[in-house]
Order: sequence, then C-alpha cells, then structure tokens
Amino acid sequence: MGAWLETFGEMPLIAILRGVTPDEVVAIGSALYDAGFRVVEVPLNSPDPMTSIARLSKQFGDSMMIGGGTILTAEQVESVRTAGGKLVVAPNLDEAVAAKAAALEMTYCPGIMTPTEAFRALDLGAAAIKLFPAELIPPIGLKAMKAVLPKNVCSIPVGGITPQTMEPYWNVGASGFGLGSALYKPGDTADRVGENARAFVSGLREIQGRA
Repeated sequence: MGAWLETFGEMPLIAILRGVTPDEVVAIGSALYDAGFRVVEVPLNSPDPMTSIARLSKQFGDSMMIGGGTILTAEQVESVRTAGGKLVVAPNLDEAVAAKAAALEMTYCPGIMTPTEAFRALDLGAAAIKLFPAELIPPIGLKAMKAVLPKNVCSIPVGGITPQTMEPYWNVGASGFGLGSALYKPGDTADRVGENARAFVSGLREIQGRA
C-alpha cells in the first residue's frame, strides 16, 4: 500500500496502454516517464502483454509502478507478477483475483459501479477503486458515493477521460484518473504519446492549482 500511495501520489494518472506491442513499449514508457507519469498498465488483451510488462518492469521497475489490466483470473495475476508487475487492475470485482493479489503483495484496483461493490472491494483489500466505466458514473454519482465511503478511499474514474473532463470529477473528490485512448491508441508514436501525456499533466496541475 505504501508504494502505491507514494507512486500514484506523485502523479495521480494511470497510463492504460491497450493494444501496445513489446517492440514499442519501452519507448512509450520513456515518453510517459519524462512527462511525469509514474503508473503504467498494460491490459492483457494487448498483443503479448506479459512481454510488454516484463520489458517495462525491467526498464522502469524502480521508478514506476507497472502492472496488468483487464485481469479476470487469479492465474493472470500470477502471470503478471512473474513478469515483474506489481499492479492488478480489473474491470470487475472478483474475490479470487483479490485474494491472489493480496497473497502476492500486489496493489489491487478493481472496477466498481455501486457503493455496495465499493465497500466489498475495500473489504477484500483494494488499494483503490476504479469507477468504470466513468461514462456511466458522472461526477454527481461520485459525489454521492464519496458521501458514504471512508474519507481516504482512493477513487479513480476510468473511461472516456480527457484533459477537459477531469475537473468536474476532481472537484467532487476523485483521487486521480485512468487514461485510455485519449492518451494512447494503437499506432501512436512515442512522440505522440508524450505530447498527449504532457497535456494531461498540464491539465491536472492547472486543476490542482484552482482547487
């Protein structure tokens, strides 16, 4: 938990590299790091995701938190850990995945949509809750959940987030954001990803300055 809070706290943005390939992942990771990102997720429905996770972990394991996304089974959790990953991100809440993440001392961030799921996720040891898909949970929905959840819950909207849509969530208590196609989509160069990443970082810093 301490490593997660320190890493995500430094820059509360998660890069979701869905579709990234092993040949390009280190260059893209470098662009993200240079822009200020400290957390990177490779969804397991990407090409050869374990190789990408392994390469990122080897290159940035001491300076970034690397993990897998779209994790649906305990076996996938173990594979991510074997590749060097330390973060488990899932679209859903699953007790077997939570238990395996805890056993391997990995950070667990499951997807939730309701207060019931959020409280259950916390009971299962989630370090953060992923509000997914954020398109179906507008800021007013997060505000309502925050009214009943523990004050220190790390809540991360994911899905359709752009530099322009972050502020309403931040103003009602979002802890940070998971960024998908607005940050990276298959075919984007490392330079393009770096440009996108800087736009997100700049936007977040402006929001933080107004808060």
